[in-house]
Amino acid sequence: MTTRTDSSPAPDPAPAPSAGRRAWLRDHSELGVCVLLLALGVLVLTDALTMDVDITQRGPVGPKTVPVVVGIGLLVIAALLAVDVLRGGRGEAEGGEDVDLSEPADWRTVLLLSGIFLGAAVLIEPAGFPVAGALLFWGAAFALGSRRVDRDPLIAAGLSLLTYVVFDKLLGVPLPGGPLMGVL
Repeated sequence: MTTRTDSSPAPDPAPAPSAGRRAWLRDHSELGVCVLLLALGVLVLTDALTMDVDITQRGPVGPKTVPVVVGIGLLVIAALLAVDVLRGGRGEAEGGEDVDLSEPADWRTVLLLSGIFLGAAVLIEPAGFPVAGALLFWGAAFALGSRRVDRDPLIAAGLSLLTYVVFDKLLGVPLPGGPLMGVL
């Protein structure tokens, strides 16, 4: 019978199964991106394959083609990324030259941009795309730090009108004109 004579601490008991599972998930966190890509690919494919296109089909390449290719691409990328992660591949940490990773996220800007986007989405039908788009462009410039109140509204209005004309008149994609419908 042997007894311990050294003063070293006894080895730790085996880690709990949940701690091991958490450590494995933390080491393979990129699998979350794989799941997101997989879900998005299934959603795109489901939507594309259930699309009714009999009226708009004018040849072998129709409105379903691009969404089906994108959906299949998302599924392939999800599978390849999952295989890479399970084989030990790791994403590299952000090393942008103008990004300070020690600073916290700027939630004020994120919330401002989210509010501006939601406001434009609510206003697009009653006010029309030119007005809602101008508010969206101007609000985004303001949220991102531009304080040129003499220049920004004019640029936003010009961009919004140009976008409206290109999509509505040149490309034939109908956008709500709102009160400016008769003018443009």
